[in-house]
Amino acid sequence: MNKTLFEDLKFKVLHSGNPIFLYIGINTLIFVLTALVSVVVFLSGNGDFGLKGLIEEYFAFPVSLEKLPYRFYTILTYQFFHDGIFHLLFNMLWLYWLGKIFLDFLKPRQFHFVYLAGGFAGALLFSLAFHIFPVFERSIANASVIGSSGAVMAIIVATATLVPNFSIRMMFLGDVKLKYLALAYIVLDLIGIASVNSGGSFAHLGGAVLGFCYIKALGKGYDWSNIFKKRPKVTNLKVNKNENYKHSSNAKTDRIAQAEVDAILDKISKSGYDKLSKEEKETLFKASKH
Repeated sequence: MNKTLFEDLKFKVLHSGNPIFLYIGINTLIFVLTALVSVVVFLSGNGDFGLKGLIEEYFAFPVSLEKLPYRFYTILTYQFFHDGIFHLLFNMLWLYWLGKIFLDFLKPRQFHFVYLAGGFAGALLFSLAFHIFPVFERSIANASVIGSSGAVMAIIVATATLVPNFSIRMMFLGDVKLKYLALAYIVLDLIGIASVNSGGSFAHLGGAVLGFCYIKALGKGYDWSNIFKKRPKVTNLKVNKNENYKHSSNAKTDRIAQAEVDAILDKISKSGYDKLSKEEKETLFKASKH
């Protein structure tokens, strides 16, 4: 049974093609491994052995420009480490809930881009803010940020921008539209700038800006996630006239379908998901499955 459970988890994380399971799996695995190492170190009688400090030094994103040349990789690694179980839990829950809605309308490739680019944007805004505002001057040498919150915030805001009037049911609050949920998070992060977690707040806001700008650009026909597209291999094939005609016909059909989806996405960005007709919703849903 344990083997079956392990194989099921392995399939969902690595082979299902669902980016939600992939990122939840990576984040959770890294957290569990780090926690187990800390337990072993603790039982050995060496205290925490500075494990938390090592993670912050080598895997968190530093604000110091002097460290970046040899810690450049941390703009990626910081997105997969968390400072405590609740930090991980809430990030993964929001990633799962909002990620499912995101994938109902957009493609896994687009999810990958928004998640990773949102994390990059969060780190860059964090660094920029600490170098611009004098209040952070004394913290530059040692400040760093860690966690997937910026990446998750990008998914939240991107989804809320795409379908602002889509509602989810929340405990004690009832049905809440995504646009209000995203706005509440942004306001809380703006307030949080004056707290001890100001770096995290800037990272969240950077992710939010990326998510919002991506959907707006997508509505205008610019899909930044195309950088992840594989270039087709050029091969010399001989085809007869009937095959040429079939290929041309299929390509024309694909172009018409894509143009229809682009028009629907543009309508969503301007008027919201609720303004779509039943036929438009069905077309978008079918397109998301391909």
